[in-house]
This record gives sequence, structure tokens and C-alpha cells, in this order.
Amino acid sequence: MLRIHFTVEDIANTRMLATLGPLAESAFALYLFGRNGDVAFHEWRRSVRAELGKDAARFTALSQQFRTLEELPAAFADAFTPGADPDQVPSGEDRRGARLLADLCRVAVLPHWSLIRSHLDGAREGWGRVAISHGVERLLGSVHPKVRWRAPVLELRHGPNRDIHLDGRGLLLCPSFFLSEQSCSFVTAVGKDAMPALVFPVKASSRVDIWGTSEHDEQALGALVGHTRAAALEALAEGCSTGELADRLGISLAGASKHAAVLRRSGLVTTSRNRNTALHALTPLGTALLRSSDRFISPPTAPVSRVPAQRMRPLQLNGIGPGTNRAAV
Repeated sequence: MLRIHFTVEDIANTRMLATLGPLAESAFALYLFGRNGDVAFHEWRRSVRAELGKDAARFTALSQQFRTLEELPAAFADAFTPGADPDQVPSGEDRRGARLLADLCRVAVLPHWSLIRSHLDGAREGWGRVAISHGVERLLGSVHPKVRWRAPVLELRHGPNRDIHLDGRGLLLCPSFFLSEQSCSFVTAVGKDAMPALVFPVKASSRVDIWGTSEHDEQALGALVGHTRAAALEALAEGCSTGELADRLGISLAGASKHAAVLRRSGLVTTSRNRNTALHALTPLGTALLRSSDRFISPPTAPVSRVPAQRMRPLQLNGIGPGTNRAAV
């Protein structure tokens, strides 16, 4: 049993994120890929194997190298850094696993990322309301059946038998789409501030129909401009800054700037400046390309938070209410 010890300061510093990003989700997806136990992911697993073809065996072999979820953050440390970009994985033989994870991300996660992010934003809002109405302690004891709050200790009834003292850092709470409903995961360090995180699955009902409604139009657009840039086109439908684009895609600021520049050179995006801020919007050609896909103009199946969750400070779960300060992670 894992025991996480809280102080009053830790309670005040507990925060909630909508997601650790598509690469972190891909690490959990990799773990699921080589295991057939969770029926909610059977259709997703089947479609990904069909997409990968003969290469599927490599990902199955990589998946089965991990005996527990807790091994993933150590193996893919860069993936658990907010803003990690699947298009910017360093080369080298020692990075082979990271490159495979990035490949899986592009095939298995990014094509669905718009819907997934909508579900994660909705989960964050729902749990945030629990914290605001009933306090952080109620939230800590409610996120998963295997998590139990016995003040001042949070017990995880699986994983290694050890004690974790937060020492005033607080805890990140984060929903995940690709965690099995029976699992939750403790991540020792996230981001440059090395904050510990508790990652727990969204409810199974949130996954209904996401695999059954194949996103052929988004797949086609992704094949044309790349899945990340296809998602960038969708994010730019309402116009946004480079920082907001990075938040919506869950990638680095440099990665967002690069994708915007490529779309601009292709005539799909126009960029204007307001002092030191670059503002991007779709051109008529970009709008026409986006509207050619029914997938991109269909409404999301869950409420979408318009407050970026990666660079904006997440909900401060201290009973005061939602915060919008800059995040420390």
C-alpha cells in the first residue's frame, strides 16, 4: 500500500490538471495495448493494430516489458513533462523506446485527441466542483475506489508498500483517458518543479462511442497536414495566441510556433501581432479545409473548458474556488 502524507500546506497546494498531455496518455495507452483485459478499449486496440499492421508486434513487445504502471514515468520521463511534443523526440539508439512511444502517439492518440481532451476537460470541471462544494478532503477520497482518505494520509491500495511525504509541495490530481478503470497511478515527479501526481481514470461512460464513431475525415486531414497540425487547425478555428495554441494541443510553445509557421506558409493561417503576442487565425482556405470534415464541426460530447489547463494555473483546490493564475508546472 502506498501512503501519501499531507500537511495543511499540502492541502492548500493541491491542484488539478485536465491532462499531463498526449505523450503521457500514450504511455498509459502503450501499457493497455499489450493487454486484452479492459473491454472498453477492445475497439481502440483493434483499430490501432490494423493501422500499425506488422509493426504492431513491436509495440506489443514494448508494452509487455512493463509489469506495473509505476514503471512508465521512469522509462518515459520526458513524456511526463507538460508540453512534451511527439514531433520533437531526440534521435539515438538509447531513445528507441521514446521514438516508438511518439509513433504510437501519432497513430493511437492524436487522431482522437480533440474528443479525448474534451472528456478530460469535462472531468476536471466535474471534480473541481466537488472540491469547491465539499473541500479537497472529499475529492481525495472520491477519485477512485482504490484510493482512501484517512486524514492526513491518502492510501493507494495497490503499488509499492512505501510512505511518501509531500513536504509542502502539494499533489497534482489528473484524470487520464487511457488508464484502465481498475487502475490509478502515482507519478513521483511531473514537470520542472518535480511535483508528485495522482493520475486516475475518467469514468467508463466517458468513453462511450468514441471508438465506434471512426474519425475518417480527421484521419484524412491528418494524413494531409499531420495529426498535430490538423488539431492545430481545429484549435485555430476561434483564433488564439501561440501560447493558447500550445495549451490546447498540449505541446511546447516552440512546437506550437513551428506548427503555426508551417500552416501560415501553406496559406491556411494568418498571423498578426499585438505588442509581443502573435495572434493566429484561419484564412478562408484554412476554414474551407476545416469545414470539409464533418468531424471538425461536430459539437463535443462533453463540456470544453476554454481556460488552458497546461499553462494556466489549474483549480486551486482549497475551498476558495477556481483560480486562473499562471501555473508553476
